[in-house]
Amino acid sequence: MALWLSLWVVAGASLVLTGAVRRYALTRSMIDLPTARSSHSIPTPRGGGVAIVFSFLCALLVFGFWGLVDWALIAALLGAGSVSAILGFLDDQGYVAVRWRLLGHFFGAFWVLLVFKGLPPLIMFGMLFDFGWFGHVLALFYLVWMLNLYNFMDRIDGIAGVEAITVCFGALIVYLVMGAEDLIWSPLLLAMSVLGFLYWNFPSARIFMGDTGSGFLGIVFGVLSLQAAWRDPNMLWIWSILLGVFIVDSTFTLMRRFLLGARLYEAHCNHAYQIASRLSGKHSVVTISVLMINIFWLLPVALCVAFLGLDGFVGVIIAYTPLLLVAIKLNAGKLSVV
Repeated sequence: MALWLSLWVVAGASLVLTGAVRRYALTRSMIDLPTARSSHSIPTPRGGGVAIVFSFLCALLVFGFWGLVDWALIAALLGAGSVSAILGFLDDQGYVAVRWRLLGHFFGAFWVLLVFKGLPPLIMFGMLFDFGWFGHVLALFYLVWMLNLYNFMDRIDGIAGVEAITVCFGALIVYLVMGAEDLIWSPLLLAMSVLGFLYWNFPSARIFMGDTGSGFLGIVFGVLSLQAAWRDPNMLWIWSILLGVFIVDSTFTLMRRFLLGARLYEAHCNHAYQIASRLSGKHSVVTISVLMINIFWLLPVALCVAFLGLDGFVGVIIAYTPLLLVAIKLNAGKLSVV
């Protein structure tokens, strides 16, 4: 009982810390001011992700000393997560050049691969593929992309927090189905850390998590998916399915803008979820829609891979197809501003 109560202590710590960070952000003028490319219309403090980072990493260490979380995972998350969070916090306070941020992101990703010894073999169409050194390169770019795509998707109230919580609980269910109960604690701790922050961010944001939190969540999910893949090669596909909304929207939007000649790091508001929020007139409609998609579409597909023997790569294709059609329908990635 004490163990489960400690999860609520993590959520409570995150809740209190977010309030404290909000006061700090207001006094230091860490404010997101609305622009023509913003999805919000009210000046709002940012940097609330500090509470997520601090509460999660501290809880992770405690659970590590209790023997519930693997120390290799803790080492990977502390190294890559700290680099991401520090760079994000500096960027939230001012501006860090893209080249320095990317250098730090690749350094953090490289650290993860050193801890985990690279990318594990993967199952595709029922066959096991070991990509060797090329797989390690793929994993490096995968981790950096996970970090950045989560940052790109954190632009309306509650969406990044709701995505994190539903994906974590989806992973928890999959782990239990697959008999990997020892892996449940990290996603549980992350979900509770985000839950405390979400009180301040949804349905109406009183503080944004900023790059501090969004980049941190992205790299954490990348690390958790690699850890699980070393246990079962299908788990990388399962995590990719659970994160489908963010992966499809961000990847499709980036690729389309690249093909249209846009600068990839130029700020814009033409992700599918941003267009949908303008069409609906409310951030909450889109955020709740993401929650419903995660629970009633992506989680069942992931469970088919975990429990019914559906090929993981095929599961990704099935899961992503309707999400891709929605992005196309909404004309995500267009260069004109609505």
